[in-house]
Formats: sequence, structure tokens, C-alpha cells
Amino acid sequence: MPNIKSAIKRVSVIEKKTLQNNMVKSAYKTAVKAFETDVAEGNKSKAEASYKEAIKKVDQACTKGVIKANTASRKKSALSKKLNTLK
Repeated sequence: MPNIKSAIKRVSVIEKKTLQNNMVKSAYKTAVKAFETDVAEGNKSKAEASYKEAIKKVDQACTKGVIKANTASRKKSALSKKLNTLK
């Protein structure tokens, strides 16, 4: 455990930011899984709606710095390919 006041503060700030990052990451993963479930069921209208939500969550995670820009781009590309196979 740190003894210096600024180090103690940094530990608490890092804990808060870690929780926020995990929350964003969890929301993005949940949205992607919901989309993949809709695609597996073959439900086109639900898949399109969940696709929009998944893309939104991926962009949010990228903006927050939880995932890198190339990872977000790769994920969005993979999701759009899955949606196109449904059509």
C-alpha cells in the first residue's frame, strides 16, 4: 500500500476508472452477443436492430479508450459481414 498522499489518491482514481472501463466493455460485449444470437436465430428485423446497438456500443468503447480503433474497426467489419450473410 502506498504511503504518499498522491499515490493513495492515484490508487483510488485507478480503481474507479477500472470499474467504469469494465462497465463499458461489458455493455459492448453484451450488445455483440445479442446481435450474434439474433443472427443465429435468423431473425432479420431483430438482427438489424441489435446490429445498430452493437455498432453504437463498439464506437462508444473505442471513444472511451477501452478498445483500440483498429479493434473497433475489425469488430464492426465482422458484424456487418454477419448481417450481410443473413440477407
